[in-house]
Amino acid sequence: MDLDDSLRELIAHRLACFDQRSLSAPDSRRAAVALTLIEEGTGALLPGIRSPAAWSRSAALLLTRRSAQLRRHPGQWALPGGSIDEGESPEQAALRELHEEVGLRLEEGAILGRLDDFVTRSGFAITPVVVWAGEARGLVPSEIEVASVHRIPVSEFMRPDAPWLDPIEDSEQPVLRMPVGQNWIAAPTAAFIYQFREVCIAGRSTRVAHFEQPVFARQ
Repeated sequence: MDLDDSLRELIAHRLACFDQRSLSAPDSRRAAVALTLIEEGTGALLPGIRSPAAWSRSAALLLTRRSAQLRRHPGQWALPGGSIDEGESPEQAALRELHEEVGLRLEEGAILGRLDDFVTRSGFAITPVVVWAGEARGLVPSEIEVASVHRIPVSEFMRPDAPWLDPIEDSEQPVLRMPVGQNWIAAPTAAFIYQFREVCIAGRSTRVAHFEQPVFARQ
């Protein structure tokens, strides 16, 4: 799957047709994350994922591993994002966080649309914003926030064994995880990726806000 104009038009069309749900969560802090489409490039050297021998134009998603020094969710897989500042839209916050976390500056024309809000157990109401970044070479991760930056092929998230749904004692809803290589990503990040896969790539209207997070991700 190449990162080309036809893919951009397809995703933009599907997001425009999608009945995006914004959640009212007055007791939660508003936040946004950037689901960023980017060229795979030379890949992210993860066990179980092929790394291209040369620069690849295959479509990928931009993910980070959070710094071990952070107070919230240290070391976890994440999408660039954070709290929405006063007067900001989710789109503006997502673009700002992309620049702050990985040195990627994009204009508002890079925004393709939104997916459903997700309210976390840790007190955030998060809006996922789908962003088109293109080649985006020369990323510069924040020394404070980001341990590593990864370009994960979209094809990896289309695996037939995904998602993984695990029962949990304190909820009727399962925990959602997405496998990646020989590892896995937990909700809420996994929920955003799964909905992106279903809505934007597979063309299926799928909801994810009801899925649970593992206990370690609730802090």
